[in-house]
Amino acid sequence: MNDTPWLDRSQMAAWVRFVAVLELLPGVLDSQLRHDSGVTHFEYFVMAVLAETPGGTMRMTELAGATNATPSRLSHVVARLEDRGLVERSPCPENGRATNARLTEGGRAKMRAAAPGHVAAVRRHVVDVLSPEQVTQLAAISDAILGSIAPAGPMAEGYRRYDGPAGESS
Repeated sequence: MNDTPWLDRSQMAAWVRFVAVLELLPGVLDSQLRHDSGVTHFEYFVMAVLAETPGGTMRMTELAGATNATPSRLSHVVARLEDRGLVERSPCPENGRATNARLTEGGRAKMRAAAPGHVAAVRRHVVDVLSPEQVTQLAAISDAILGSIAPAGPMAEGYRRYDGPAGESS
């Protein structure tokens, strides 16, 4: 006997569309950033997390959590960014066994140059195709899903920092 609660047609229609967005959107954003700025979407994300951190510096383990990267993947990406002068690594002064990653001035300049095109792509492919009500719904839907898969995970601080009224950080 099979007790699986199968998806009905409307649930399946929503699910396959959501999967398509998950598969297609990262490639669209990655292509735009590679073409316009010479960085991958993940490299941009790593630099953006560092840029929004006081002093532009984080321990590599914290940065891995904030970007949902394995330590190995993050190490490879930071090494590529370091080779291009965008990030630098140094021993953590508070813990000699830890390593810090810091966004360099070159990394900040790369972010300033890349941000307008990236924001334009996010607007073109996500924000501007939705009504204001749908943007609010997208945030609520995403929050519900995140609550199921990572209610208090290391990325939570990053995606909750824009909650609350404009001009106020939480």
